[in-house]
Amino acid sequence: MSDTTTEGTGGPGKQETAAPAAAPSATTRRAVLNTLRGSSGNLVEWYDVYVYTVFASYFESHFFDSADKNSTLYVYAIFAVTFLMRPVGSWFFGRYADRHGRRAALTFSVSLMAACSLVIALVPGREVIGVGAAVVLILCRLVQGFATGGEYGASATYMSEAATKERRGFFSSFQYVTLVGGHVLAQLTLLVLQLFLDKQEISDFGWRIAFFIGGVAAVVVFWLRRSMDESLTEEQLDAVRRGEDTESGSLRVLVRDYWRPLLVCFLVTMGGTLAFYTYSVNAPAMVKTAFEGRGMTATWINLTGLIFLMLLQPIGGLISDKVGRKPVLVFFGIGGVAYTWFLISYLQDTTSVAATLLVTCIGYILLTGYTSINAIVKAELFPSHIRALGVGVGYALANSAFGGTAPMIYQAAKNGGHVTWFIVYVTVVIAVSLYVYLFVLKNKTETALDREQGRAFV
Repeated sequence: MSDTTTEGTGGPGKQETAAPAAAPSATTRRAVLNTLRGSSGNLVEWYDVYVYTVFASYFESHFFDSADKNSTLYVYAIFAVTFLMRPVGSWFFGRYADRHGRRAALTFSVSLMAACSLVIALVPGREVIGVGAAVVLILCRLVQGFATGGEYGASATYMSEAATKERRGFFSSFQYVTLVGGHVLAQLTLLVLQLFLDKQEISDFGWRIAFFIGGVAAVVVFWLRRSMDESLTEEQLDAVRRGEDTESGSLRVLVRDYWRPLLVCFLVTMGGTLAFYTYSVNAPAMVKTAFEGRGMTATWINLTGLIFLMLLQPIGGLISDKVGRKPVLVFFGIGGVAYTWFLISYLQDTTSVAATLLVTCIGYILLTGYTSINAIVKAELFPSHIRALGVGVGYALANSAFGGTAPMIYQAAKNGGHVTWFIVYVTVVIAVSLYVYLFVLKNKTETALDREQGRAFV
């Protein structure tokens, strides 16, 4: 997959050269069932992430003084700060998944996420407990950031390992089907509430319903995840239990022996994650502002666009199974560099529904070049005994630095009248990742996952 894919696998871990597969040999039917079970939790977790941004304008006054002109910035600052916990969560859950199994880690993470959503749904507002309301919100979001950091690495790893070798791109794309699906569900929840409640009622109590839904849904997911197959072999898990394997999930081993693929994982992610939050969080916020006062128009536009993005993911995955991962990433990189300026500039000023939806959907087509295959690209960089940790840490570091900060940086740039600077920033970061796609990654070469489960490309 990359110049560093084989260079970074020369460490002492025995799994790299072992002939047995790291994941059970599975039929397409089993792969489908395991993908559904694994991705269902991803759907709920990301619903809990995005329900915050979708309902931010409604619950803002419950935690901060509405007379403070910076209250919106505070809300997005909390969104950004929670990303600081993602590297910690990726380390904890990545190590846990590599040592105790993907299933156990995924079940644990969704439980944490749900508990925090229930607390947010029930916490009294600032008018009752004062600054304590904001403190509880921050603490809950920090724990959710911790859980989300663990969810990504373990989920990306599990879906890649549970897939059939010829369709790894397709099956792993369902991570972002459900990730975007979480955003779709959050937008759909808002739309349904808008049908029955007015704006003031949603602000008074409707937003609490949205958070409560996320907490309750996790109960079903908890049951589904407990019944899914484990993708690590019993031999690997037994070696950890007996104390014979001390290197699986080791951060020291990751940094010492796999720093090159870890660096590639970070650089592949940085442009993609910044584009993702710019296109799927900032852009919908711009649409909401542009169509303010026009009923549910903005909600319909954003919901339609996100459904379109969600449905594109398996297509991108299938294409990568035919042409390889590199051309798909390059498509995103070139498109992101060329299109970001137009996207942001246009959405700030347009009031045409058709034009707004078209501009948004073109951006989502380009974004799919990254989102549909980023999970498998990263999973293919690492051997099984360090995969969840490597994928999780590499993603979380880039996601914290570039992804989660995007809404806050945009809001600050907008408040200061410097949106052009934000556009330049996004374009440059995508360009750096494009350089990696072009000159570091190779196409259809043997990967660590190929050595464990068979070649994806013959």
